[in-house]
Amino acid sequence: QVQLVESGGGLVQAGGSLRLSCAASGRTFSRYVMGWFRQAPGKEREFVAAISWSFGNTYYADSVKGRFTISRDNAKNPVYLQMNSLKPEDTAVYYCAARNGDRTAQAMGAQPYGMDYWGKGTLVTVSS
Repeated sequence: QVQLVESGGGLVQAGGSLRLSCAASGRTFSRYVMGWFRQAPGKEREFVAAISWSFGNTYYADSVKGRFTISRDNAKNPVYLQMNSLKPEDTAVYYCAARNGDRTAQAMGAQPYGMDYWGKGTLVTVSS
C-alpha cells in the first residue's frame, strides 16, 4: 500500500521555524517529483515547493522563496520542508504529494494538479 505520511506540524510564534517531514512507502519514488502544498482555512490548496531527485533541482512558490527549503537526502529518505521566518499567513494544513512523469520540480509548480499520491496533511499554526 502506497502511503505518504506527513509529520512535524504544530504551533509556533511568528518568526519561528518548523521542519516538516514526508515519509513515503509502498513503492520506489526515485523517479517521482515530490512536493508540498498547503491549504489555509477558506482557501484553495496551493503549491509550496517541489523537488526532483532524478533531475536534481527544486522549485518554490514566490510566497515562500528564501524562507522555506525543500530537501531530500536520497531517494529512499523522507522529503523535508524546513520553514523559517514563519508568518501568520503561513498557517495552513500542509500536504505532501508525489507525481510521476515530471522531469523537473518546475513542472509540478507550473501544473499543480493531477498528483498521483497525497498525504493526509499536518497542521501548521503560526501565531502573531
